[in-house]
Amino acid sequence: MNAAAAALFAAALLIRVLVSISPYSGAQTPPKYGDYEAQRHWMELTTNLPVQQWYKDGPDNDPKYWPLDYPPLSGYQSYAHGLFVKQFDPAAVALHSSRGYETYFSKQLLRWTVILSDLLIFFPAAYLASAVFSSDSSSPAAAAASPQQQQRQQLFVLAAVLLQPASIIVDHGHFQYNCISLALAVLAAVAIAKRKDVLGSVLFCLSLNHKQMGLFYAPAFFAHLLGRCLQQLTYTGKVLGVARLGVTVIATFVVCWSPWLTSLDSALQVLHRIFPVGRGLFEDYLANFWCVTSVFIKWKSLASNAALMPVCAGLTVLAALPSMVQQVLQPSPKGLLLGMANSAFAFFMLSYQVHEKSILLPLLPITLLAASEPDCAIWGPAIASFSMYPLLVRDGVSLAYTATIVLYLLVITALVPTKGVQPVTLGSRCGRLLAAAGCAGTVLLHLLQALVPPPQRLPWLHDRLFVSYSFVFIAGAMLYLNWRQWNQQGSSSASKAKTK
Repeated sequence: MNAAAAALFAAALLIRVLVSISPYSGAQTPPKYGDYEAQRHWMELTTNLPVQQWYKDGPDNDPKYWPLDYPPLSGYQSYAHGLFVKQFDPAAVALHSSRGYETYFSKQLLRWTVILSDLLIFFPAAYLASAVFSSDSSSPAAAAASPQQQQRQQLFVLAAVLLQPASIIVDHGHFQYNCISLALAVLAAVAIAKRKDVLGSVLFCLSLNHKQMGLFYAPAFFAHLLGRCLQQLTYTGKVLGVARLGVTVIATFVVCWSPWLTSLDSALQVLHRIFPVGRGLFEDYLANFWCVTSVFIKWKSLASNAALMPVCAGLTVLAALPSMVQQVLQPSPKGLLLGMANSAFAFFMLSYQVHEKSILLPLLPITLLAASEPDCAIWGPAIASFSMYPLLVRDGVSLAYTATIVLYLLVITALVPTKGVQPVTLGSRCGRLLAAAGCAGTVLLHLLQALVPPPQRLPWLHDRLFVSYSFVFIAGAMLYLNWRQWNQQGSSSASKAKTK
C-alpha cells in the first residue's frame, strides 16, 4: 500500500469517527426508539437466549419489540458484538432491563462496533476491489496507461468506494451494519473476477445470509456464473460446473442455518421473520416507482399485499432480465459489476417491501465501476444521499449529510484520472450535463424546504419533491447502465479467451 492509499484509509476512518458523533435513528424517542435500539436489542437477545430461540416468539423475545428479522449471519454478528459490549458494559445487553439503554458509554461502544466492522471487513474488501477493478480492460486508453496513471486510477476507485457518503451516513449516523454484507458482496465479485467461482459463491451466500437485501444482487451473480459454466467446451463440463456451484450454495446455507434445520417449524419461523410480507409495499418516502407514483395511484388501497407481491416479483424479474441475458451470453468482470448495479436497480425500483436505504445496493457497484464510469461514480452517491434526506433529517444528521457529500465531491473530483486514461464520450458529456442540472436542482430544493413551509393540507410536499426528483435521476441511471452493459467493448472475446 502506498502513502496516498494509507492517507485515504486514515481520512475514511476519521470521517466515520466524526459522523458517529451525530445523533442516530430513534435517539431518546420511546417506546420503540429506532434502528440503534433494534441493533442493541438483537445483541441483548443473542447473548442471553439459546441460538434456537433467536427467531422464536416468546416471553423473552417479544415479536412486537424489534424482533430479529435479518438472516442468521446477522444474528451471529449481533452475538459477537454483544459479547464485546458485555465485556465493558453488561447492563447495555441485560435481558429485559436494557430496553432503551442509552448511556454515553454504551453508545460509544456500539458506535465502535460499526467502525471496527468497517475497518476490519469493508476497508480490506475495498482495497482488493480497487486493485482488481481499477483497470478497464475493454478501454484501449486504459490499457495503455502508465504505471502512475494506473496508480491514480486505483486511488480514484478506492476513494469512490471508501468515501461514498450514503453508506457512511446510514451506518455511522443512522446506525446499521450494511458495511458487512456489502463487503462480502464486494469480496464475492473480486473472487469471481479472479476466476475463483466457488469462493465467490460462498462469499455471496454469506452476504445474502447477513442481510436479505443481498437478493438484489442474486440475478447478477446467478447469470454471470451460469454464463461462465456454459462457456465450458463440453456438455459434461457445463453440467459439472453448474452442479459444483449448486452444491457450494446449498452447503453454505446449511452451515449458516444449521441451528434451525432441526425441524420444519424452526426453519419456517426464521423465514417468516426475515420476509415480513405484512409490512406492505414500501415504507416511508423513497425514490422508487411505487412510492413516487402513489401520489396518483393509491397502490396500497387498490390491491392487497397478497395481490401486489406477485406483481412486484414479475416486474422486478422483467426489469432485471436484459442484464441477466447479457451476462449469460457474455460474462465478464465489468459485466458482473454492471449486472449487480442493474439487478439492484430493478429490485429497488419495483420489488416489494423496499426501504429508502436500499439505494446503497446499486450504489456499491457504481462506485466499483469508477474506472469506466467516472461520472456515475462521482454524482451517483450525491443523488443517492439526497434521495434519503427525508429519513436523514428525521435522524438529525443533516450536518453530517452535508459535510460528507461536499467532502466526497471535493476529493473525488480532485482524483479524476487524466484525459489520457478516460476519453471523452457521448455518455460522459451527457452525464456531466445531467450532473450539473441535478446538483443545481438539489440545492434549489433544499433552499425551498428551508425558506418555504409546505401548505397545511400537504405537509409531505417537500419529502415528495425530494424523492420524486431523485427518482428521475435514478431511473435515468438504470436505463443508462443497462445500455452500457449491452454495449461493452470486447467483453465477449476477452471472456472466451480466458476460458480457453
